[in-house]
Amino acid sequence: MLVLDFINVGNGDSILVRELEEGRTRFAMLVDCGHDSLIRDDHPGELDPRSRRIYAGDFLKKQGVGRLDILLATHFHRDHIGGLGRILEAAEVDRFLSTYTPPEGNGPLDPDGDNGLPGAARNLLRCLDIYAAALREHPGRVREFVEIPGDKVETLPLTEDLTMEIYAGEPALYPRQKTVYDAAFRGERNRHDLMRWTKSMNISSLRQRLYYHGKEIVLGGDLYGAAWDNDTLTPCDILKLPHHASLTSSTRKTVSRLAPKTIVVCVAAGRPDERPHPFIISLLKEYTEDIRFTDAVDIPGLVEPQFHESVHIEIE
Repeated sequence: MLVLDFINVGNGDSILVRELEEGRTRFAMLVDCGHDSLIRDDHPGELDPRSRRIYAGDFLKKQGVGRLDILLATHFHRDHIGGLGRILEAAEVDRFLSTYTPPEGNGPLDPDGDNGLPGAARNLLRCLDIYAAALREHPGRVREFVEIPGDKVETLPLTEDLTMEIYAGEPALYPRQKTVYDAAFRGERNRHDLMRWTKSMNISSLRQRLYYHGKEIVLGGDLYGAAWDNDTLTPCDILKLPHHASLTSSTRKTVSRLAPKTIVVCVAAGRPDERPHPFIISLLKEYTEDIRFTDAVDIPGLVEPQFHESVHIEIE
C-alpha cells in the first residue's frame, strides 16, 4: 500500500511518501521540508486553537519514521527547505536529492549584516543560509548527496512497485544557480546576480511523477502553471497543485490535460496574499470536486475549513 501524507506545515510544502507492507514501512521518501516557523512573519498572530499545524520533523517522529530512503528538495525557498534541521534531528537520510549542495567547510552567510542588499536578495541569502546551517549542525545524518543536473528527466525505480520521474526546468537554470550560490559562499555579494536569481527560484523547482499500481501522482513543486503548458502532459490521479494555488499556479490548459481526480493544495490558512486564490479554486472545481487543503482554509462559498495534521491518502 502507498501512503501519502501532505503535511500541514502551515506555509510551505512537505510530503511524506511511504510504501507499507503488512503495516511495516518498506520505503519512505520526504519531498520538501516545510518552513522553519508555523507562523509566517508576514501574517503573524496566534493560531486558531483548533489548528493542527505541525513541523515536518515532528510529524516524522509521531509516525515513527526514523529513516528516510530519500529526501528530495524541489528548490530552496524557506517554505520548502526551512524545516530541514528538524527533519535531520528526527531521521537519518540515505540519499538527499537536490539541484545544489553547499560546499564543504561553508560558514554563515550573514544575510542580515551590513551588506547593502535589498530585501529580496537578503531573503535569498537567508534561505541558503538556513539550508547550509541545517547540514552543518547535523553532520553524518545524510549518507549521500545526489545533485540533479536538470538536463533530462530522471527515472528512479524506488521499489518493485513504485517508480518516480523527476522533471526539471530549463537546463540553463542550474549552472546559473550554482554560479550564484557558490559566489555567495565565497563571500561575494553581487546585487544584480542575486536579484536576478530570486526571480528564477520557483521556475527552477523540480517536479515529480510517481507511478504505483496503475495510479499516477504528480507533485508540482512551485513551478508556475504557464511553464507547464509546453510540456507533454497526460492525465493523473492525484495532483499536488503548484505554488500554493496562487493566481499564477495553474492554467486551464494544464489542469485540463492533467485531469486529476484529486487535487491537494499545500497552503497556510489566513494568508493575506490570496493563496489560495478564489479564481484558481473555482477553475479547479470545474474538473473535480475532490480538492483538499493541508491547512484549515476558509473561502466562503468555496471551501469549508478542515483541521488536520495532514491530507492522508492511501492507495492499494
